[in-house]
Amino acid sequence: MTLISFLGFTILVAIIAYLSARKTNEKTVDGYFLGGRSLTAGVIAGSLLLTNLSTEQIVGLNGSAYESGLSVMAWETLAAIAMVVTALFLLPRYLKGGITTVPQFLAKRFDTSTRTITSALFLTGYVVVLLPVILYSGSVAISGMFGIPEAFGITESQSIYLCVWGIGLIGSVYAVFGGLKAVAVSDSINAIGLLIGGILIPVFGLMAIGDGSLMDGLMVLGSEHPEKLKSMGERTDPVPFYTLFTGMMLVQLFYWGTNQQIIQRALGAKNLQEGQKGLLLGSFIKILGPIIVVLPGIIAYHMFPNLSSVDQAYPKLVAAVLPPALLGFFAAVIFGAILSSFNSVLNSSVTLFGVDIYKQHINPEADEAKVVHQGKRFGIVLAIGAMFIAPMIANAGSLFDYLQEINGIYSIPILTIIVVGYTTKRVPAIAAKIGLLSGSILYIISQFIMKPHFVGQALDQAKANGITDPAALSIIESQGYFGLHFLDVMAILFVLNVLIMLLIGRLYPRAEAFEQVYTKQVDITPWQPAKFVGSLIVLIVVMIYIYFS
Repeated sequence: MTLISFLGFTILVAIIAYLSARKTNEKTVDGYFLGGRSLTAGVIAGSLLLTNLSTEQIVGLNGSAYESGLSVMAWETLAAIAMVVTALFLLPRYLKGGITTVPQFLAKRFDTSTRTITSALFLTGYVVVLLPVILYSGSVAISGMFGIPEAFGITESQSIYLCVWGIGLIGSVYAVFGGLKAVAVSDSINAIGLLIGGILIPVFGLMAIGDGSLMDGLMVLGSEHPEKLKSMGERTDPVPFYTLFTGMMLVQLFYWGTNQQIIQRALGAKNLQEGQKGLLLGSFIKILGPIIVVLPGIIAYHMFPNLSSVDQAYPKLVAAVLPPALLGFFAAVIFGAILSSFNSVLNSSVTLFGVDIYKQHINPEADEAKVVHQGKRFGIVLAIGAMFIAPMIANAGSLFDYLQEINGIYSIPILTIIVVGYTTKRVPAIAAKIGLLSGSILYIISQFIMKPHFVGQALDQAKANGITDPAALSIIESQGYFGLHFLDVMAILFVLNVLIMLLIGRLYPRAEAFEQVYTKQVDITPWQPAKFVGSLIVLIVVMIYIYFS
């Protein structure tokens, strides 16, 4: 029954996606990369959510919640505010310029070199970090839910390899040959399934620990694990509360407002109104995110308190509480979520390479069909590379924390130059290049050279003094690098790079002030209730934090 329901739902989604996308002309740049600029609010919201809520979120964040509790919900709830900012301030500017990729704006604002460097940073981050993490986390989930090692008599490591290549090959077919329209439609269908299935997991989990009663299950968690239900994290937690006001919002703004894999969905909107409605609908649903990606981790902590790896928490819980028929359906939804994120990143990578690198530097005379074709070839190579890298992530520690810290190499530098690019008119191209390179290099030096050195010294000194208590060592570790969290480092570098760019702009301003031109590719009349709806969403987020404080 599990296998039948899994195959049935997966095939149904594939057929609907094919029928929806077959009339789109995917030999053109807009057709393949942006779905012909025809996406409506529901499709945008569904695709955004499923692109985001893949297994690196579901498995990784529930693993963090298993370890640290409700404080990690900041990665979800604050996303809603970032989506509001994107809808109200960034999307109108993107659509006004008629851009296909974020680096395209940087070419207009600064120069083509800035565009190329930014695209290269995106692509490096995608192939080395994001794609492998998606494949690995997805493989952990599928292997755990279906019990693949036991079913086939293979080791856990062999099962991961098998799932990585299976998911990677299927996802490559979707992304490389389907284009954005097929990806977005399949995302929307799977998003509905994910919301239904994602909410069922904590419901069944709470009933399991509450002897059939949902409310009793909540009372059990509240009475036996009150420390897990605090929204405001301590210094030793993955997300200390004060970081919400330092680097957390910067990371959120980068992800939802400038990250190509995400914003590409909104760039494909048929008009600004549909784009804004899609982003705001997505942000409202995002508020429910902790129910899906945080609460199950806390339930799993109660049911399986001694797991060897925190990333096993969610697959273990799903396998334990769902009936076989629903397990197959949910596995299909999870499989769809994995494909969605993999497809989205791969499609965005193909877009960046085709538009910003191949057309710009390799073959400027290429027609649109040629650009699309070469982009597809690049996507195949990228996917194969990610499939080789993915199994190596097994040794990376906490999956979600690893992903967020590594992403800082390119996220903050890119966000910096986009913010300065839109808020100033005379800061020159050289400032953007310096901002990109200095931001990346300084972050690498800080997090991967200086931090290990100082933390290692502090821990060695503590052990030499006879301190062996894990809680005490955890406090020393959190304070070892001058008490700086990686989100603090991001905030410091953001401010520093902005100041550097502004100083260069003052000393060596552009000859002519930048003025954005309206290309009239889509109607940019705003959705009238957008500001009211956005304010309401922000208020709800604040109230949630107050309630769980």
